[in-house]
Amino acid sequence: MFTGSMVALVTPMKADTSLDWDGLHKLVDWHIEQGTHAIVAVGTTGESATLSMAEHAEVIRAVVTQVNGRIPVIAGTGANSTSEALELTEAAKAAKADACLLVTPYYNKPSQEGLYQHHKYIAERVAIPQLLYNVPGRTAVDLLPETVSRLSKVDNIIGIKEATGSIERLKQLRAVTPDDFVFLSGDDATALEFMVNGGCGEISVSANVFPDLCARMCELLLNGDVEAAREIDNALSAVNNALFLEANPIPVKWAVSELGFMSNSLRLPLTPLAHEHHSTLAAAMESARSLVPA
Repeated sequence: MFTGSMVALVTPMKADTSLDWDGLHKLVDWHIEQGTHAIVAVGTTGESATLSMAEHAEVIRAVVTQVNGRIPVIAGTGANSTSEALELTEAAKAAKADACLLVTPYYNKPSQEGLYQHHKYIAERVAIPQLLYNVPGRTAVDLLPETVSRLSKVDNIIGIKEATGSIERLKQLRAVTPDDFVFLSGDDATALEFMVNGGCGEISVSANVFPDLCARMCELLLNGDVEAAREIDNALSAVNNALFLEANPIPVKWAVSELGFMSNSLRLPLTPLAHEHHSTLAAAMESARSLVPA
């Protein structure tokens, strides 16, 4: 179920930063039309940090309803409070999401034992497939291979989104986890090499802008055509980099607004992409657009 290109979906907002439900529905349908293999709702790119608990749960429900079983929906339900992560995971299960994605508790800097107990606690209490999410560049804590190995033995924990960008880390993880453990890249710039070395897909920021290209690249890789996939990856390279000119999701919300799906609105403390970066991102988008079929 969890293979291919999975978009880390932006959460559309109106000019007053209220949630834009019409924009969300249009984006979901567009991604399905463009070949996206799964949608991740309310992850980092979906501004989970600035949505209220009620809004967070409602966006998950709205995405699941709009998708209507056409592709899998993975709900971002991580938090730096175990009780909040549990509540969000329960809400995702009630909404009938296909799985949950739980980022390591950020800011608190828990020990490896704390990380183990956090994820184990939630997995034992909510019967829904759960993906670990390791992104130490944002959370200030690294979920180490030995801890992932322990967690891979816990019922309901089925895989990990690994966003270190390290292929060596992927190899270490594969050596200490079951053969059916799911490995998803969380770094667009290294996603191709990640999949070549055993990953089965990527949770992508760039797929918000080029869902067709990201889906095609993943399909080619899964079918063993690395050379053709690398051509697409090379074309997307400038976009992959430009989408991190400022902290995600600042650049990608500007890019999606340029596609006409929503306004370029974020909630404080996030602010719109600085004007000096507009031309760089626009040029990167234009260079990749030449590969999109007419």
